[in-house]
Amino acid sequence: MSGGPDRGTGSSTDRRIGGPDRAAAPSPHSGRPDGKYGSGPGGAVPKLAVLGLLAVTASWGSTFFLIKDVVTRVPVPDFLAVRFAVAAVVGVFAAPTLARLGAAAWRRGAVLGLLYGLAQILQTEGLAHTSASVSGFVTGMYVVLTPVLAGVLLRHRIGRATWLAVALATAGLAVLALRGLAFGPGELLTLLSAGLYALHIVALGAWTNQRDAFGLSVVQLGVIAVVCGVAAAPGGITVPDRSGDWLALLYMALIAGAFALVTQTWAQAHLPPTRAAVIMCMEPVWASAFALVFGGESLTVRMVAGGGLILAAMYTAKLAPRRRLPAETPHLPV
Repeated sequence: MSGGPDRGTGSSTDRRIGGPDRAAAPSPHSGRPDGKYGSGPGGAVPKLAVLGLLAVTASWGSTFFLIKDVVTRVPVPDFLAVRFAVAAVVGVFAAPTLARLGAAAWRRGAVLGLLYGLAQILQTEGLAHTSASVSGFVTGMYVVLTPVLAGVLLRHRIGRATWLAVALATAGLAVLALRGLAFGPGELLTLLSAGLYALHIVALGAWTNQRDAFGLSVVQLGVIAVVCGVAAAPGGITVPDRSGDWLALLYMALIAGAFALVTQTWAQAHLPPTRAAVIMCMEPVWASAFALVFGGESLTVRMVAGGGLILAAMYTAKLAPRRRLPAETPHLPV
């Protein structure tokens, strides 16, 4: 990995909320005094992190029509378990830094994987009781919950421009996805999953660093596979029996699974959690684009308006003032 300064696991990432901390020495490689979300000259690393998250959301958006097809033959928990198991196995063989992870990084990876795995299960269960469009909108509420959790847990001060970006992104999600909304059990489960996704984004932003990004991602993948496997185990795990399904599953395991999580973990070492959440709202925009190109859908006013609002949200988040965060910014204790 290359880019901004390494935050490490033995300094700011080990701090506890509420107590005074010693100020760390400024990083010689960062545009900020503490190196947090370090930009370097010209802000090249954050720009690369934004591009990385856009690639992640594109990979996620490309899976919608694939998942819709595969889960007609393979139960959703089974599909998730196999997908993340394949991603974890490949990650283990490709992760030279896994053995060098400290105990704290293993614990954090396990917590992150548990959050993400439970969110996947809740979202899937919620989808069984509500429409796909409503599920997409309610899941996207992590863009609202992320700054709230960042403010409470990390004591980040969220500026007006960022809240405007959150509002624009929420409006864009509503225009893209909603065809009416009634709140029932499905919506409640989906909202809980959005809360877990938001907590995952905040915790990942607090705990990740360049050095451990790959290894931390592999630990997460392994725990996600275990969580989904436990959910699938009662009825026995069904695996695909068609070559086309296996090709789709491998793509979703390697590109939209392993690659996406590694890239997200690295990118969030260089971006504040709230900005990352706004960028990740591009997922439904990419999903609409892939549906147009590969799914035979027609371009609608909703797609243009919703996508435009989300792009405006990203631009607004980019313009938000980057306040200089002190070195003693607290992190989540684990």
